[in-house]
Amino acid sequence: MTKFFFEKIETDGLARVGLLHTHHGSIRTPAFMPVGTLGTVKAMYPEQVENTGADIILGNTYHLMIRPGAERISKLGGLHRFMNWKLPILTDSGGFQVMSLAKLRSLDEKGVTFQSHIDGSKFSLTPERAVEIQHLLGSDITMVLDECPEHGKKKSEIAESMRLSLQWAKRSKESFIERQGYGLFGIVQGNIFEDLREESALKTIEIGFDGYAVGGLAVGEGHIQMLSTLDFTVPFLPDLKPRYLMGVGRPLDIVESVIRGIDMFDCVLPTRSGRTGLAFTWNGRINIRNAKYKKDKGPLDKNVSKFDLNKYSKNYLNHLFNTNEMLGSMLLTLHNINFYQELM
Repeated sequence: MTKFFFEKIETDGLARVGLLHTHHGSIRTPAFMPVGTLGTVKAMYPEQVENTGADIILGNTYHLMIRPGAERISKLGGLHRFMNWKLPILTDSGGFQVMSLAKLRSLDEKGVTFQSHIDGSKFSLTPERAVEIQHLLGSDITMVLDECPEHGKKKSEIAESMRLSLQWAKRSKESFIERQGYGLFGIVQGNIFEDLREESALKTIEIGFDGYAVGGLAVGEGHIQMLSTLDFTVPFLPDLKPRYLMGVGRPLDIVESVIRGIDMFDCVLPTRSGRTGLAFTWNGRINIRNAKYKKDKGPLDKNVSKFDLNKYSKNYLNHLFNTNEMLGSMLLTLHNINFYQELM
């Protein structure tokens, strides 16, 4: 059985290259995790995701608890078997989606009660239940339940939310079932306020986790404030534990964050962009729907040789998107995830 631990291999300033060892395999860091919200990275076969070089994907507790249900997935052998993915899986706790998607919700110290965004069904999510769901899914990396307040709220409200997340983090830790090769990550909150980030980081470390995430960023604060927040937050985080910046992001955000010592990322941007006709290339972003590509015989990115993607010309891809053919979304999603893995 593989022990869950982070191995730092090389450093350059604050940036580092490492390996995060888990039950389902080792994750090369810095790592970008393609988002598989509902047990699938949209428009891609699991084998394709793996062949891009992705060592880990992300699943979503909120969506999977609503449908098909964690107990159902558990009875079928867990999320790995359910979706035919053999490598590590990180699942977020569902807290962010409860705040952003649920129709009606009430929040207190116990947890949050909400109505599904699908059919209005009533659910309750506590720190204990969030950890239990992720256990049923068989997640290699479990995230604690936290509250992610909107950017722009008063500092007093951010502080109250952060301290509630600390209470939930402690309860999450107490309910987590220790198993060799499986880990639990704490989440540092506090928005853009240095003293709140310090308090959150120190108290989260005091509880003790296998890795530490920086949450509550990429929620409207802007690129510069995000980076300045990382500048004063990351130094508080343990050097020999993985650091995960949640929900980020754009290629520039990732590069700047790696420079500041972040090891793990996730974002829907490459897959969502791929489905809407936006491609990330080494020469910048391309909107393949634009009329200028109707007569362009060149490939999306001549620097990419993997998957033989360059046999599809820009004018053909333009045609696929302008006629709503699903192959266009499949090809661009594959291209974008491959680009992100090359970037890492």
